[in-house]
Amino acid sequence: MSDYMFKLDSHLSGEQTRAVAAVRDAAEAETLNLFLTGGAMRDMMGGFSIRDLDFTVEGPAIKFAKALAGKTGAEVLSVDDLRKTVEMRFSGNVLASISMARQEKYPKPAAKPHIQPAAIHDDLRCRDFTVNAIALSLGKASRGLLLDPTNGLGDLEHKELRAISNYTLYDDPIRLLRLIRLRTRLNFTVNERTMNQYANVREAKLETRIAPAALESELHQIGLDLHSGDILKALEEEDLLYVISPALTGPKLNLAGFAKLQKAMSSLPSGLDLPINHYALFLALLLEKLSPRERTQLVSTLGIDKTEVDAALKLETRAGKFERELAAAKLNKPSVSYAMLSKVPGEVLLYALMRSKERIVLDRIKNYFGKYLPTAQEVTEREVIDKGGEPGTPKFTKLQQQLIAARLDARPKKVVVEAPPPPPPPGPGRRSISSFGR
Repeated sequence: MSDYMFKLDSHLSGEQTRAVAAVRDAAEAETLNLFLTGGAMRDMMGGFSIRDLDFTVEGPAIKFAKALAGKTGAEVLSVDDLRKTVEMRFSGNVLASISMARQEKYPKPAAKPHIQPAAIHDDLRCRDFTVNAIALSLGKASRGLLLDPTNGLGDLEHKELRAISNYTLYDDPIRLLRLIRLRTRLNFTVNERTMNQYANVREAKLETRIAPAALESELHQIGLDLHSGDILKALEEEDLLYVISPALTGPKLNLAGFAKLQKAMSSLPSGLDLPINHYALFLALLLEKLSPRERTQLVSTLGIDKTEVDAALKLETRAGKFERELAAAKLNKPSVSYAMLSKVPGEVLLYALMRSKERIVLDRIKNYFGKYLPTAQEVTEREVIDKGGEPGTPKFTKLQQQLIAARLDARPKKVVVEAPPPPPPPGPGRRSISSFGR
């Protein structure tokens, strides 16, 4: 195993590892060259947690992704027929994209690009910023080979964002918002040439020509970020938030709500596999201060999916109902608490943690996040298999829950501390410690 593959394994959650293996095996079966690219590589090489997986294949990505979904049960979230990209969700709420290695040529600024298949090296040279133009081969013959044609690793080391070409922001102005998002999220600086390009593109007001679908996609990325409130504030300071909605300004930009969400999210121990609809939480706070007319205008302009909006608008009611049930429940053992809270969606738990004023509710949610959930995830798949469970079967799930309950309710072992032996008596010619200084 190469050092980079080892580094990748150490950054992935268990569910992400299974998703990578499924995509890799399917690509090998189709003899497609497969690479991990984009934000996943940027975050791994920069020492950040990998939020979602970005795969690039040299070949028919849409056909491959749909076949993969049929084999694995992964959900296809969206298909971009122009750029040959498929957004997917694997089990465990693992988000991933599968894209065709391509070249994009723009006939004029902010125009629809001409797309054609390309080799991975050409694909990387056509991306937005150097830190997003790093690839790791997952193919059998070259697994672990790192590709970095624009020196993105150097920019990661220097904590700097640099556009790949002099036309990066002109070609696709959504990259203006992406630049501010990455600068805020990563706490990087922007190099001088890229800032000059940014100023020129803003002067030409090319942000007004961003397609609604691109705005919604970027808004979704902001919604997945722990620092979403900080990103929105930075966009407001750059006078870019108006392209999403002119109403998002002043007190209608719910920065206090996003600060509470960030605090609630930071209470989650790292590495926990907790399914959360982050976008529903984000939209609930984003739309909260807007009037019904302003909400409708924002949603219709960007074309946000109705199911996403419904999930956001119903979140307060769902969290209120859960809060009442949790406050009234008799939870006499940790396993009983875990059994109840593990059935509640993560976004409902976080919303209640943000908004509840009931001490018993807050304590029970904090105990679940800080004690019960980490303890439950100590029970490994191997332990369940050793007890006779076969993964994917009802028996496996039942045995897993039994092992979790037993571990949660087990009394902690008492640590017996032996008393130290008494000091030897003073010998001839020696004085006891207590005799000194008298």
